[in-house]
Amino acid sequence: MMKSIILRLVVLAVVGATVAGVPAAQLPQETEARKAERMRWWTEARFGMFIHWGLYALPARHEWVKNRERMTNEQYQQYFERFDPDLFNPREWARAAKAAGMKYAVLTAKHVAGHCLWPSDHTDYSVKNSGDTTDVVAKFVEACRARGVLPGVYYCSWDNHHRFNSRTPSDGEGPHYTTSLYQDFQTAQITELLTRYGAFAEVWIDIPGVLGRGYRTFLYNHIASLQPATLVMMNSGISTQETYDVNYAWPSDLVAIERRLPAEAGFQKLREIEGKTYYLPGEVCDPIGKEWFWVEGDAPRPDDDLAAQHRACRERGVNLLLSVPPDKHGVIPEASIQTLARLRQNAGI
Repeated sequence: MMKSIILRLVVLAVVGATVAGVPAAQLPQETEARKAERMRWWTEARFGMFIHWGLYALPARHEWVKNRERMTNEQYQQYFERFDPDLFNPREWARAAKAAGMKYAVLTAKHVAGHCLWPSDHTDYSVKNSGDTTDVVAKFVEACRARGVLPGVYYCSWDNHHRFNSRTPSDGEGPHYTTSLYQDFQTAQITELLTRYGAFAEVWIDIPGVLGRGYRTFLYNHIASLQPATLVMMNSGISTQETYDVNYAWPSDLVAIERRLPAEAGFQKLREIEGKTYYLPGEVCDPIGKEWFWVEGDAPRPDDDLAAQHRACRERGVNLLLSVPPDKHGVIPEASIQTLARLRQNAGI
């Protein structure tokens, strides 16, 4: 199975656009030809589904989602114990993504709460001890591959549960950092994800600034050593990205444009970083409604707005990763499904 998925990534690589002579971020012992091959599928993909799901879907209240960074472990614990999605069916997630013309999907395996959607050996705070012990990551990956959707995985470096004496944005003003103990923990968990479930098209690392340049470089190379075909996204944050914060997000294969669009003139894909020119394509990420996670009453944005966003991304040369969150039962709401169907038609996907 793993060989077949890697082969699919290679096939997609061949059909995309070529950026001759311009390197992606340097992988260990990677040739220029391999770099180009690894990056090509991205241009062909264009559109993907971000799946924000986990503990936050249970309270489903606007104020709770907005304040999630400041929630205590005790507040999280009540939802951890009640995490029991009775209608969880990732096959329907993958079907919805495929029907919308999406080529890939990225699941939040661990967000700020620290709760892991796979049975990690390195913490008790995972689905193995929740009300429902289903390995969500495994079922998600299986469903994506069955539908021909390339799976991706998200991991947040800001963790309110596994602190290890780190100082995160939850603690107020900076500096924000992670300790070597936390970094060992993150390495171990990333290793689990990238060795248990086969090939991922994209590995999304959120809040990379708390990791520091040294560990980020190690982590990038470690991910590449485990999955050389994947693309690594170190989330560069809320910005149109005319300028790129090397100290916060480098090295990375991709540039995130969160809740924004690049300039009308188009996205700057070639970047001069520390004396070398790199090819760094962009990915706009935005929710289908207002919230990343499901909140009761958070309706999808108007059809015209979503179609305009998709067209702008295509015209300005970036991918769109649209968050379509499942509800507390594990179901993508029918309103979102119907909105995606209209989006495909309205945007000519």
